[in-house]
Amino acid sequence: MFRLRGILVSRRVFQLRPFSYESFIIQMNNCADEKQVFDLLERNKDTLSEKQVGCALNALQQIRMQKISLIRNSAPVKDHPQFLRLCKAAANRINSMNNDTLVNVLYIIRQFAVEAHDPVVEALVSEAWKRLKRFDINALSTFSTCLADQRLQFSPLMGEIADIVNKNLETIQDLRALSVLMVSISSLISQDFQERLVNKTEFLFDTVDSSKVNIARRLKSTILLMSEELTSQQTLAVLETLENMESRNSHLIAKIASVLHKHLDNYKPVDLLKITQALIFLRFQSKEFFVKLRKLLLSHLEVSFMPSEISSLVCALCILPFPDLNDMVVSRIEEVLPQCNLKELNVFAASLLRWIQYGHMCLGTTTEKQLKLLQTLDHYGHQRLQQSNSLDLLWDEFKSLRGDWFHESLVEESVAILQSFVDEISYINVAKIASFLSRTNYLSTLLLDRIASVVVQQIEKIHPLSVFAITLPFSNLNYDPPQRDEFFGACMQCLNSYVGTLDPLKLVFLAFSFATIEYFPEDLLKKIFNIEFLAKLDSQLEILSSSLRKSVLFRFMELNRAVCLECPEFQIPWFHDRFCQQQYNKDAGIMNEAKQQIYKMLAEVLGGVNYVKASAFSPYYYRVDFECILDKRKKPLPYGGHSITLGKTSGMDWELNTQRVKASLPPGAERIAFEFLDLKAFCINLPHLKGKSAMKKRHLEILGYHVIQVPYFEWNSMTMSTKAARLDYLKERIFGEGKS
Repeated sequence: MFRLRGILVSRRVFQLRPFSYESFIIQMNNCADEKQVFDLLERNKDTLSEKQVGCALNALQQIRMQKISLIRNSAPVKDHPQFLRLCKAAANRINSMNNDTLVNVLYIIRQFAVEAHDPVVEALVSEAWKRLKRFDINALSTFSTCLADQRLQFSPLMGEIADIVNKNLETIQDLRALSVLMVSISSLISQDFQERLVNKTEFLFDTVDSSKVNIARRLKSTILLMSEELTSQQTLAVLETLENMESRNSHLIAKIASVLHKHLDNYKPVDLLKITQALIFLRFQSKEFFVKLRKLLLSHLEVSFMPSEISSLVCALCILPFPDLNDMVVSRIEEVLPQCNLKELNVFAASLLRWIQYGHMCLGTTTEKQLKLLQTLDHYGHQRLQQSNSLDLLWDEFKSLRGDWFHESLVEESVAILQSFVDEISYINVAKIASFLSRTNYLSTLLLDRIASVVVQQIEKIHPLSVFAITLPFSNLNYDPPQRDEFFGACMQCLNSYVGTLDPLKLVFLAFSFATIEYFPEDLLKKIFNIEFLAKLDSQLEILSSSLRKSVLFRFMELNRAVCLECPEFQIPWFHDRFCQQQYNKDAGIMNEAKQQIYKMLAEVLGGVNYVKASAFSPYYYRVDFECILDKRKKPLPYGGHSITLGKTSGMDWELNTQRVKASLPPGAERIAFEFLDLKAFCINLPHLKGKSAMKKRHLEILGYHVIQVPYFEWNSMTMSTKAARLDYLKERIFGEGKS
């Protein structure tokens, strides 16, 4: 009897559930604003299924997208108790979600500015990683977009996605999805893979209207393609990908441009900027296209009132061939400046500087109007900084600041403002602040000490992926915090449980960052310098673009060199001779004017060009600006049969590159390395040597050199304005005494 009652109850529940679910979907789809969505969620909070979670998030996203960008704000939604409960429900029902729902939920949650380190985001990414090989092309493209949004372009995950695309490229027929994937992985992939992607895209592009392939019909169900041909946004996505891949496929570029030309009137100002940037970078040439584009930009500028739109339009006008900012353009800039944030002011400044440079170089003019406008920009930039009353709001504007105007006009005050908020730095924003300081090259011991303190005290709340950004300013700026050992120890503690799963590329860059500041964690280095890790690194390098591959290999060489020189007890071999020879044989080593001047004076001081060698190589392939040898009586020794063409390298000098310099010298003789240090070698606010320059000096001394560094601010000082003063300076540095 009781069993039968249980069966009957179960049947009733089973029969009622579809009606309840359909009722929820209907009501959710009829919600006109977030309040109605949250009210409906409140009434159903205890019975939400994975499909209902997905439906609710879709509804919130649709409502968000219907708002104009001026009033669109994710904060009220993200912080609402019902949204937080919805995210928790999503995390609890991950295993029940199908692949499409999983990646769609991740995508929407990120659109509402939920942080990458939030538990629900981490759980969704982790589950998606497990299912990666089961994703179809659409799920794969959406997931790759989420990873790129989280700045994980170079993660092992993105590498796996690139590998899946590579293996299945010939079967992909979805142009939209392929375009998205191209954008996501284009900075990773090799030239061969790039060419295959471009060829595939060109093939799909050619067959969009073909009844045989009928790609358009397949794509009708997707959000971005609602017509029988490539849409304006798809065309823009393909163009941006070609830009990322540095494509030189003129046939495909011209074909994409022809579709852009057809859609040009439908693009928003920010899209017109993207189009202009991409086509100029891709060296596209068409007077007709650019004339129409310029007219369109000016027409938008006449009616636009939003600072972000006006800044995009002005930036595009300055990128076009033969830029000309007429009185109307200048007037529109002046009108909107009081409303601009720092990002928009930065865009205006970069555009104006480009305009001034073009006028000076090509027309031989710089107008008073241009200079006055630049001064006005400075005024509003400083005013905007002084009005800052919240670190979070300030960061939203800081994160995009870069370029000449920022470094020359605002960097000092920007750091001062950050210092006034020093107590607000916490585990939540510590990586962002550290990353910003790395870009500024400004040494603020107050901020760096605070960063180190936060890390030591709150390391358990910091994500391992943030460690590299956190340590970077310390290595770049060559600064040891008072809590040095505790700080680096805490960073390694955070990394230890993740080292096996972290991206090999990031580990190489992280380990080099540590090495720059003389921190050599043995466990980390031995994990890097072993066969298993090298195999992983090799497999990842195979899909990288040539420029990125070279960057990674060069950094790996520098790490190998640092470990060999500073930690010989680790017994890690030097295995980069061949790589260095290949790289440096391509480099002619042309000297700039200041170095040519020093070279001539050194030859005069030492007794002739046979006594000084320019652009010499040390053991382990450090390039030394100038080298000379003094015997035990400090008398210069000539280089046998030595001759050099001014400004050219003198070639390799060491057959066995790991030997020390003392081994090949007469008893008591000394080899001197002479280095001219320009402003890039120092912090911008102090004559403090930065990390890589300090490391080079340290390594040359280990190799046996006596290192003489000549800072630009000494060489160009008023006291060294005459040739005689400079000769005395060189004699003093080399021999220990000045002689006129």
